[in-house]
Amino acid sequence: MNLDEMRTHDILHVMNEEDKTVPDAVNKEIDQIEKAVSAVIDAFTKGGRLIYIGAGTSGRLGMLDAVECPPTFGTDPEIVQSLIAGGKDAIMKAVEGAEDDSELAESDLQNLNISEKDTVIGLAASGRTPYVIGGLNYSKSVGAHTVAVSCNKNAKISRYADIPIEVEVGPEILTGSTRLKAGTAQKLVVNMISTSSMIGIGKVYENLMVDVQLTNQKLIERAKNIISLATEVDYDTASTFLKNAHHNPKIAIIMIKLECSFEKAKRSLKQAGGFVREAIKMANNKDGGYNE
Repeated sequence: MNLDEMRTHDILHVMNEEDKTVPDAVNKEIDQIEKAVSAVIDAFTKGGRLIYIGAGTSGRLGMLDAVECPPTFGTDPEIVQSLIAGGKDAIMKAVEGAEDDSELAESDLQNLNISEKDTVIGLAASGRTPYVIGGLNYSKSVGAHTVAVSCNKNAKISRYADIPIEVEVGPEILTGSTRLKAGTAQKLVVNMISTSSMIGIGKVYENLMVDVQLTNQKLIERAKNIISLATEVDYDTASTFLKNAHHNPKIAIIMIKLECSFEKAKRSLKQAGGFVREAIKMANNKDGGYNE
């Protein structure tokens, strides 16, 4: 209560101590988060999408996760999307009244043509945002998987989702400022959901981003380092194989591991459903079913 009288050092210490409690709160919801990941993987496997929906800070966190999936995992921008109450203008400034419009969410989701193949994740720190409730309600009506992420127990939005995730972080150091612990909690949850789901569809080999998009020099260098780490070859060899693999890190790794051609590596990866480890394992198994 005496926040305005505290020295800056003491304010920072209190904030840091409060922030330390967030991972423990998230940990209590691991089982529910696992269910959400399963739903997202199911959606991806069926050709569906992950769609975040939220307002204010929650909506911006969904946007952040969505836009970072293509460069990190090589996904089409359509695969992970996000809606924020008030549209793109709300990313940079508040759009008054938008979060209170439940019908707006339905309209936004209709524009995305959501179906039973998709998974919709509603993000609302308070757990009662009408825009998110409207979105989840509509999503359920079309048969989509629904997940609700809130920071209060017995949250209202939980009633409208197949999978409720309620991360109870407690009061904020600045009363009501849900961009603090609540924002951190939601960021941790969406990180876990999207990353684990991408692992589940073969976007990761070992702990490496093997589907990274080579859209700039930094990412080209990262791809070379990924190949080197995965295969224990030197930088120059990794660079050569990346070029020979038509700039596809996955195929380059398989070419090195199996000592095979681009065509064989590409075919092996396709037959393994995009999973590098499975492609290598099956190709090394004489009963794996691969034909030259």
